[in-house]
Amino acid sequence: MKGIADTGFIVAAANRDDRHHAWAAKLAREATEPFLTCESVLSEAAFHLESTAYVLSLLEDGFLKIAFDLTRNAEHLRELALRYEDRKPDLADLCLIRMSELYPRHPVITTDESDFSVYRKNKREVIPFISPPRR
Repeated sequence: MKGIADTGFIVAAANRDDRHHAWAAKLAREATEPFLTCESVLSEAAFHLESTAYVLSLLEDGFLKIAFDLTRNAEHLRELALRYEDRKPDLADLCLIRMSELYPRHPVITTDESDFSVYRKNKREVIPFISPPRR
């Protein structure tokens, strides 16, 4: 399995007390290559897990790979920020939307179904994503 990792997935995979831990841990075991992500997601994950060292170890171990250059994509991110201004997206979500355009064969792996069911790549295309099953 390959994909683009969002904050919620990383946090759930790491935190046994997270309500989505079993789902995230199963996906983590199915990984066939590093999950792609961006620095903004890593920063959020480090904050939520209260461990920058742990998040950095996910890069060192090859579980995650940074595959996004914010500087090169700043103009596109600004356009996305304006398009979704009513939803007040954070920088990590904007980066993931852009990454879904850059890596079309990688679904976004997220616990945030409500936003990723609304966001669109290339202005009109549904973003493929994987989220926990509904209860």
